[in-house]
Amino acid sequence: MIKTVIFDMDGVIVDTEPVHHHAYYQHFKELEIEVSDEMYRSFTGNSTRNIFQKLKEHFQLNQDVEDLILRKRHLFNEAFDTKEDLYLIEGVENLIIDLHQNGVQLILASSASKVTIERVFNRFNLHPYFTHKVSGEDFPQSKPHPAIFEHAASLSVAPKESCIVIEDSTNGIQAAVSAGIYCVGYDSFHSKNQDLSKANKIVRHFNELNFEIVRDLN
Repeated sequence: MIKTVIFDMDGVIVDTEPVHHHAYYQHFKELEIEVSDEMYRSFTGNSTRNIFQKLKEHFQLNQDVEDLILRKRHLFNEAFDTKEDLYLIEGVENLIIDLHQNGVQLILASSASKVTIERVFNRFNLHPYFTHKVSGEDFPQSKPHPAIFEHAASLSVAPKESCIVIEDSTNGIQAAVSAGIYCVGYDSFHSKNQDLSKANKIVRHFNELNFEIVRDLN
């Protein structure tokens, strides 16, 4: 019986990808580097730190990774605060409330920074539902490395076998699989060109999940 659901955030709870895309490409322009669509897509599920470590190495950038992170974060926050058409993914709020009301523990495990996680949780009043919020910035390696999900599972009230992960990215699903946790792949039009084939179950809308269905997964 499932006791804990571990949610990814970007592309699962909220679609901040357009805001990230805007901030990154504004920053790339400032840095005078050409990042291909293919390279950008390969970053899905990576933390900002890992992305800039890769960019610094690939483009031989002189700037410190920490300075690059701060600048991108500033551009993101600026865009986030002015973007009015930012909504929770359709159906996810109902699922979160349903699981919470039925005593399922909810944990967030996102590659996003703590600052971004707090902004999203404050904007959409999600704090009451989640017992823990785990940020990828606390781990040296990003998804597909399983560390973030292994840590999230260690915070569960139940053994790992009673946890599931909900993810929308190739890297995130691989991280869950490598951590040995049952994974629900969310096939979202927001998450283009992602391989969900390793997920244990795939859903295309959150109305395909509720407490009764989630409880009996695994």
